[in-house]
Amino acid sequence: MSSDQAVESVRPQQQDGNFAMDNKAEIEANEKALAMTPDGEEPNEEEKRTIRHVAENLPVSAWLVAIVELCERFTYYGMSGLFQNYINNPLDGSSGPGALGMGHQGATGLTTFFQFWCYLTPILGAIVADQYLGKYKTIVLFCIVYLVGLLILVCTSIPVALQNGAGLGGFIVAILIIGLGTGGIKSNVAPLIADQYKRKKMALSTTKKGERVIIDPALTIQRIYMIFYGCINVGSLSLLATPYMEKYIGFWSGYLLCLCMFACGTMVLIFGRKFYVVRPPQGSIITDAFKALWIMVLHRNMDGPKPSWQAANGGRRTNLPWDDHFIDELKRALVACRVFCFYPIYWVVYGQFSSNFVTQAGQMDGHGIPNDLMQNFDPISIIVFIPFLETVVYPIMRRLRIPFRPITRISLGFVVASLAMMYAAIVQHLIYAAGPCYEHPGCDASVVNGQSQGNNVHIAVQTPAYMFIGISEIFASVSGLEYAYTKAPPTMKSFVQSMYLLTNAFGAAIAEALTPAAYDPAIMWMFAGLAIASFLAGIIFWLVYHHLNSQEDEMNALDAEDPDTSVPDSSAPAQSSEKN
Repeated sequence: MSSDQAVESVRPQQQDGNFAMDNKAEIEANEKALAMTPDGEEPNEEEKRTIRHVAENLPVSAWLVAIVELCERFTYYGMSGLFQNYINNPLDGSSGPGALGMGHQGATGLTTFFQFWCYLTPILGAIVADQYLGKYKTIVLFCIVYLVGLLILVCTSIPVALQNGAGLGGFIVAILIIGLGTGGIKSNVAPLIADQYKRKKMALSTTKKGERVIIDPALTIQRIYMIFYGCINVGSLSLLATPYMEKYIGFWSGYLLCLCMFACGTMVLIFGRKFYVVRPPQGSIITDAFKALWIMVLHRNMDGPKPSWQAANGGRRTNLPWDDHFIDELKRALVACRVFCFYPIYWVVYGQFSSNFVTQAGQMDGHGIPNDLMQNFDPISIIVFIPFLETVVYPIMRRLRIPFRPITRISLGFVVASLAMMYAAIVQHLIYAAGPCYEHPGCDASVVNGQSQGNNVHIAVQTPAYMFIGISEIFASVSGLEYAYTKAPPTMKSFVQSMYLLTNAFGAAIAEALTPAAYDPAIMWMFAGLAIASFLAGIIFWLVYHHLNSQEDEMNALDAEDPDTSVPDSSAPAQSSEKN
């Protein structure tokens, strides 16, 4: 039986909210077949310990998904990177290119709200994908929503619209629609790219040089997300173009470029659909998960929602819409979600590079460099360091049998992020120590030819802060994406991914609460406080969760160990021509 036939044979027929299976024995046989290693002999425990583990190359369909994400991130960063100036500076250009004239705090507040909204909406995207449409159709739907928001942003940012007062209202409507679109995409595109990889179990292989190695799916997933994140940051280099378009043509031109690029990504998604590995929606998975969580809370017992527990303990809930296996999967998902609890602190730090760092750059001597151009050093550092880590550092560590597990990488990411904040505080001190305005950058003494200039500190001094943020992302953010996928049960990939993204929304909410401190000279102390918070969070995270490193292989193997389940298509994806 082919992989396509196996997938089709286990697809559910929905009847009154429950899945009906036509042939239990055949379905179980198909599930077991899908769970098998695609090729190669499985290693024993001794071989797992002594033979070098390697990753596989990415399938073509994974590269197509990466291209779609590149276009989306090109749009997101190229557009949102202009927001601080668009909101902060007045339309008359007295403080540089601007439109709404709401000042530093207003700009930081609205920019932070946009970030919060973009990372709250993935929950909706996960529900739509996992219960109704599947990942592919959901991404297409929210791409259309995204395009509508971009069109509104372009139309309300043209000079005649701004002069007639349409700027603020159009901007708010646009970011609400765009945030809905990007949230629906983000919760699904990260699990979709990993779905393209079919192997679930380790397998022995021999290299061209004759060395026996173990093909390790966990390492391949790690590689997938490293490449995925690299594509994200190649896309974010749109900020090399849009700040100059903002400066010399107008904000609308930068937004129009983003609209055109996103339209290209949407076309790749639509016309490349026959290449994608797709999974069908799983029914009422997420609503059932929340119901089960509520029962856990009521009974104060993780096994409380299990039908077997209810029957053994005289529970009144005898007609539950799930089985014991579903609750075991939910408990597994909670392990991943528990690890994400520290992430809001990291996202507060990360969010500074597109808000307060932009304003900080505007307080320095730009030497003709737009202040929002400096953000590009974040993706540049990622693009440089990802290949270096993937081709040099990680292979050497594997040859030396030095484990570098996700929990360790995440902890290191928090610590490196604290260095970014510490450096930003030092730069802010240098700005306040320099004339002509000292602790009040932008004062009347700095006005030249009708435009306010920064203090006498070269804008390039800010570069290491962006580089530290970028390096921290490789460890904390990439590892978070990887952890969200590998630890989530097959039926809850988008849901767990949305929970991971939700931590970014919590981080944005904390940053919003810190907005009153975003003024001179208090902001220097805010940077210092965030440096301490991020460092302590990294150390505490390691102390609390480092024991999970030893359970990594065991948890990663769960997908393949339990093929005997009534959940359709849960063990391994296979390419399908169905237009899902």
